[in-house]
Amino acid sequence: MADSKREVERKYEATPETRLPDLTRAAGVSAVVHRGLSELDAVYYDTEDFRLAADSLTLRRRTGGDDAGWHLKIPVSADVRDEIRAPLTEALPDALGGLLRSRVRHTPVTPVVRILSARDVHHLLDEDGALLAEVSIDEVLAERLTERGHGTTAAWTEMEVELADDGDPALLDAVERRLRKAGVRPSAAPSKLARALAETAPGKRRRTRKERSPRTAGDHVLAYVRRQAAALVELDPAVRRDLPDSVHRMRVATRRLRSALRTYRALLDRTATDPLRDELKWLAAELGVVRDREVLEERLRARVAELPASLVLGPVAARLTLTSVARRTGSRRRVESVLDAERYLALLDSLDALLADPPLLPAAARAPRDALPRAVLKDYGRLAARVEHALEQRPGEERDLAMHEARKAAKRVRYAAEAARPALGGPARRFARRMKSVQSVLGDHQDSVLARDALRTLAVQAHGAGESAFTWGLLYGTEEAAAAARERELPEVWARASRPGLRAALKG
Repeated sequence: MADSKREVERKYEATPETRLPDLTRAAGVSAVVHRGLSELDAVYYDTEDFRLAADSLTLRRRTGGDDAGWHLKIPVSADVRDEIRAPLTEALPDALGGLLRSRVRHTPVTPVVRILSARDVHHLLDEDGALLAEVSIDEVLAERLTERGHGTTAAWTEMEVELADDGDPALLDAVERRLRKAGVRPSAAPSKLARALAETAPGKRRRTRKERSPRTAGDHVLAYVRRQAAALVELDPAVRRDLPDSVHRMRVATRRLRSALRTYRALLDRTATDPLRDELKWLAAELGVVRDREVLEERLRARVAELPASLVLGPVAARLTLTSVARRTGSRRRVESVLDAERYLALLDSLDALLADPPLLPAAARAPRDALPRAVLKDYGRLAARVEHALEQRPGEERDLAMHEARKAAKRVRYAAEAARPALGGPARRFARRMKSVQSVLGDHQDSVLARDALRTLAVQAHGAGESAFTWGLLYGTEEAAAAARERELPEVWARASRPGLRAALKG
């Protein structure tokens, strides 16, 4: 079992002679209470090629203090990390191992650094005695444990200011102002582990070769693919932790990858990318089961909330909740099994291999302003044909299907324009925005189609249980009217989005 804690802290350089200034002069701080000394002993783990450190993740097994156990820290922003804690066991707990799987795959994590800290702790309290923040001055000794550099040590002193749970981040600014006036400066190292690895590295550290800026059309496409592949890996732990919007964001990254490989197939060899596209389609479909149910649930709850109480007949909210819980439980199990599957890990490995040795075709060497607009406008032509076809259909199932196909085409051309934006600038940004407006209308129409299917099922279940089906029928009619409104809206939105001047600007 693992617990999660949001950690908001800042680190500062210090010396053994560093003393705290009077922090009661920081806004909101009424008292500073010395909490004493503690000895902490932490062993940090990583792969042999330091994959976790490369992504600013830290995994440690720590004894001492009041939070002994396994800790995995995942960065959220500059001063913020999520710390996931598990009990102190000899082996890495499965709960943390799963959160690392997208990074480490089948590579074991082993001890890389041991850090001993003598910690002197002070609590900052408000006028009611409530904890605002914890300030600690740590005397640190780090020892390299890997074969290369084994036994090399480094020592330093640092100060940490950690905000209390649900504390106001403005307090950190107030405290920092007092520290700076006392001559204390922010640390250059983001974490103890980062500093330990830097200062115990064998020999002189080589400078990381700076990746050159994208120049060719192929460079730009690969940069986009690299960003989306990184997003998959980074979002994996968030999906496993069931964080809000994580499944949606991971699904979007998957679709963007697949779209880029298809749109820019004139630049990348299809013999290498087509198998990848198939696997990305599989992953997007699996994630879609969860995401579509999230969207449907939110939509139905919002529709019920809009109704006057007099029109909500029977246990409508209870039936929605019952259905939601059953679906959610099944969805969570399904997505967990997907992320633990060998097929998923093989997909991540294949993406790494593609980026390590890109299957570029001769056209990839062309100038971005030549090759990229051509690919985007080709996708646009497909979208135009599908929108025209949808508008020609009579209302009903055939039009619903045609609008769904147009929606998928709108997403693809939008993603294509987004991928081209770093090279084409404003015209690509505006083009993507116009295509998003089309996608939104088509997307809301499709959500209405799915909602009507669900409402029909709920009405049948309610009737079978002896409940009134009136409200479900009323909502069905609301969704039917919403879909008709989107169908009427589409021609105007499409006309605005498809103005020829913007397409000409995209061509340059």
